[in-house]
Amino acid sequence: MRLSSRQRDHPVELRQKIPSAGGSDSQSSGPGTTGARRDGRRDGAQRPHSARALPWERRYRSLVAVGDVTATGLAVAGGTVVSAPAEPWLTVLFASVTAVALLTALVPAWDHRILGQGAEEFRRLGRALLTAAVLLAFGAVAAGLGQLRGWIFAVLPAAAVLCLLQRYVLRKLLHRKRALGRCMLPVIAAGDPEALRDLIARTRRESHLGWQIRAVCTAGRSGSGVAVDQIDSVPVVGSLDDIARQARLDAYRAVMISADRYWTRQRLQWLSWELEGTATEMVVAPVLMDIAGPRVHVSEVLGMPLLRLSEPVLTGPRLFVKSVMDRTGALLLLLTLSPLLLVIAIGIKLNSAGPVFYRQRRVGHNGHVFTMLKFRTMVSGADSPSSDGDLTDEGAGPLFKSRCDPRVTGLGSVLRGYSMDELPQLVNVLLGDMSLVGPRPPLPAETESYEPEMHRRFLVRPGMTGLWQVSGRSDLSWAESVRLDLRYVENWSLTLDWMILWKTVRAVMTREGAY
Repeated sequence: MRLSSRQRDHPVELRQKIPSAGGSDSQSSGPGTTGARRDGRRDGAQRPHSARALPWERRYRSLVAVGDVTATGLAVAGGTVVSAPAEPWLTVLFASVTAVALLTALVPAWDHRILGQGAEEFRRLGRALLTAAVLLAFGAVAAGLGQLRGWIFAVLPAAAVLCLLQRYVLRKLLHRKRALGRCMLPVIAAGDPEALRDLIARTRRESHLGWQIRAVCTAGRSGSGVAVDQIDSVPVVGSLDDIARQARLDAYRAVMISADRYWTRQRLQWLSWELEGTATEMVVAPVLMDIAGPRVHVSEVLGMPLLRLSEPVLTGPRLFVKSVMDRTGALLLLLTLSPLLLVIAIGIKLNSAGPVFYRQRRVGHNGHVFTMLKFRTMVSGADSPSSDGDLTDEGAGPLFKSRCDPRVTGLGSVLRGYSMDELPQLVNVLLGDMSLVGPRPPLPAETESYEPEMHRRFLVRPGMTGLWQVSGRSDLSWAESVRLDLRYVENWSLTLDWMILWKTVRAVMTREGAY
């Protein structure tokens, strides 16, 4: 469709030609455009600099800011006690706290949209603290106080630790409230019914992130052509044309757009204009739902945002670093835990007849079959009904264990509860068959029924722990465990490994899904 100069100057006339979801021309001027102005905004709308924070978001942001300033002040004050600088410590304290506060605000590491979720919050804080250290060091040199450089680079890392710790504590408190349904971000979603079901399931599964879909707009038909008035207990409040109007009726924090052929470039553009001044953000969920983090980059080409997807990093220096960390960590843990391992071995021999270790064939990196070690937790000879001696099929695949398996010994139940039966796998890590973090090592018989995409699990070494371990373990469905394994492979990074190791400690202590 060619545009006249008048249509280019007055885009509202173009919008009047955008077809509705039903395919016919509509005079409604696009999705929910009642009261629209020529610049795409509805009458009376103000153009905000960013989406306004909810009351609880403002309180949380204030707590984080006060915590950062307090943590920095404590670190600097403590540094002056241990190694007092030659200059008045009050001046040093004021300069340090001011620099950290200003840079944290400018980065911005206090943006309410990143607080309480994901790793971006900690990355921004790290950049702010590093920049503050460099600027303070240069400032000390410029002021003729070069002796303070070493002191600054010693104190600010301590401030970073305190800031990260207080943010982590606040985040855990926030997650606890969200588990009770509080401090949530109300969302209205729009798209294809099947895509909406997946979106609803994901937000419910990751409820600690705070996204709560309270209403949806869809074409009104399921995949079988049956009209729907709700999707997974979430009410359908309108068609795709109604999304902007519905977003204005209630105080939604975000409009989440999922896959649907309805969403053309023009419609997404007009919807973004319609939401201006409403304190409601527009969030577009890409088709690549399980690929995120360092692999996804947004670039602008001739005014058009492009989502670039880089290849997963499965070779090179970072993987070498991972291998060194794995073997070094395994060796240190074996040496540190050797007294405990000896006590467990003696306990197994005294508790029931049979060998101390249970050996099992598993499939590892590039399909290589290796012998995995575990402490024996069942009575000797409990290899029936499947080749997996301590896993029984409860209808959800070969991964799952029975909660009340009579073959498990008394000591074995305790070992399983705290995952101590898996400690001998440190030997597998030391030998290079496994990693500290990675996908679950499958059985050879299990791999015979794998779909082609599931073989991507073999692109990395299997792990003692992984996303499946920190997400419910034996309580997970078969499909969910496979999805988490593939998600790890697609998004692997050293940062992700460290996060999983940190969460593993909590998962082991709470015994969630361990039996």
